[in-house]
Amino acid sequence: MTGTIAEGSGPETGTAPDVLAAELRMKFDYTRSVGPTIGRFLTGLRDGRVVGVRGSDGRVLVPPAEYDPVTAEPLTDFVDVADVGTVQSWSWVADPLPGQPFDRPFAYALIKLDGADTALLHAVDVATTADISTGMRVRARWAAERTGNIHDIAAFEPGETSTAPTESVGGEPVTGIVTPIDLRYKHTASPQETVFLRAIGEGRLLGARAGDGKVYFPPRGADPRNGEPTEDYVELADTGVVTTFCVVNVPFQGQRIKPPYVAAYVLLDGTDIPFLHLVLGIEASEVRMGLRVKASWKPREEWTHEGLDNISHFEPTGEPDADYETFSQHL
Repeated sequence: MTGTIAEGSGPETGTAPDVLAAELRMKFDYTRSVGPTIGRFLTGLRDGRVVGVRGSDGRVLVPPAEYDPVTAEPLTDFVDVADVGTVQSWSWVADPLPGQPFDRPFAYALIKLDGADTALLHAVDVATTADISTGMRVRARWAAERTGNIHDIAAFEPGETSTAPTESVGGEPVTGIVTPIDLRYKHTASPQETVFLRAIGEGRLLGARAGDGKVYFPPRGADPRNGEPTEDYVELADTGVVTTFCVVNVPFQGQRIKPPYVAAYVLLDGTDIPFLHLVLGIEASEVRMGLRVKASWKPREEWTHEGLDNISHFEPTGEPDADYETFSQHL
């Protein structure tokens, strides 16, 4: 996830500070298995065919459902349908976003293919809203290179005659897909979070004390018991104790640390709520509950403005382990 913290543009109200805001972007490849039903559908697309499945009431469902919507029984009666169909409804995309099928205006439409009883959502490549209407006949425009995903149909276009490829790509059945995820959004911090983030940007850790005396880190905007604002800030040490932890042994795409490594809940000294961070500088097998740790800050030139990732990780202090009774109420 990436983003840049910026000052909020709204006016101050009373004594509350201007809040921070960040444009954030979460980008990763989502890899999943597809199972035999969707796998059959995707394999068909790779071969230039559209595959549906027949339900107990005789309807042909496209895309195919794994279980009957009437009886909930598994469905296995697969049926090929046409790649030509009728627009049931549509929505115009005047300003396409990155990652959408076209960089020019187009339509998304629900299309009922000939031989199917349900509609398939896909893009329709037309120039203006005058070029699309409910009831219009469209045909699939197949991609030149097909790999076994929904983009094997590049788009639909006006037409009555199929242009389906005559040659099958062939190969093993499709068992998995990789879907690129690219999520952009703006996060606006609360006043309490803003104070906390500004302190992080100065190399300080701030908690906030609730009405019952408990200290929360990171600060919460309100006491969870009575809803009162928590603005009694407490300067904290960057040392604490591991309460619970998880050893990460499974590699995954984009992983920045070679397994095994530890993600642990760290209870900072003087706080009552642990928070999640990495524990490094020790063999994963040696991490334990009660281990005393301290923050390892990145070099200041690598700090990302106001963000908890200014702390690279936590590592052992060398002190004796904390007694379980001292943190047992904070697991």
